[in-house]
Amino acid sequence: MQRVLTALVGSPLILAAVFLLSWPWFFAFAVAAVALAALELARILRPLAPGAPLGILPALVIAAAVAAVLALGSGPAWAGGKDAEVWGIAAGLALTLGLAAAVLFGRTPTAQALPAVGGLCFGTLYLTLPAVAMGRLHRIDPWLPLLAFGVVWLGDTAAFYVGSRWGRHKMAPVVSPNKSWEGAAASLLAALATAALWSWAVRGRVEPAVVALGGVVNAAGQIGDLAESLFKRGSGIKDSGHLLPGHGGMLDRIDGLLFAAPVLWIGWLLFF
Repeated sequence: MQRVLTALVGSPLILAAVFLLSWPWFFAFAVAAVALAALELARILRPLAPGAPLGILPALVIAAAVAAVLALGSGPAWAGGKDAEVWGIAAGLALTLGLAAAVLFGRTPTAQALPAVGGLCFGTLYLTLPAVAMGRLHRIDPWLPLLAFGVVWLGDTAAFYVGSRWGRHKMAPVVSPNKSWEGAAASLLAALATAALWSWAVRGRVEPAVVALGGVVNAAGQIGDLAESLFKRGSGIKDSGHLLPGHGGMLDRIDGLLFAAPVLWIGWLLFF
């Protein structure tokens, strides 16, 4: 019941953000979400590097996301030119120096330096790229983030109910014992149907390329879900947090989108 109530409250808020906010504000909304997820990821990483300054991860994610958007420029797709290159190089140098300073001056124990740097570097990319992708998708067309939400979250819902009822063949028993191939198939079918409906409603006809991209995005989302499960399994925790009753933490709720949003962004730029 908590899961349903949270969805009933959260869904209108997300729809309002998608359709009422201009793209810079929607990007800020996405950055706020991944910043909260960064706090939870730092908690997951903490047992591997208890002496490292992992609390800087949200600041790194915010800084990297803003730098990336500035580097991309004001166009709806890729930006080019020397300005973009300068911003990109500056952002990369700042991020590298920031990580080095955090590890060195934070007095991280030598044995924890590698997992600390690895966690901070991966965590920054893991959370920054989806926020940037969501902002750029919204700039292209506010309906595109809705497509990402639909193929991932409706797919999750189908996987949950079908897997709970008919799941027999475990997909990744060591990483996530409750996930089944039956649930994965149901998720993919729900995503294809969602993409077809979206294409008909937004594009005026059912385009096979949109439906196919929806399937690929859903597959990426399922991999993202498994990736977060792997991180939590390695840390020995069940949920990344308790921010969203019935769903766990912010990272638990957006784990699929972290892989799905960049795939949708790149796929849309390449084929549409």
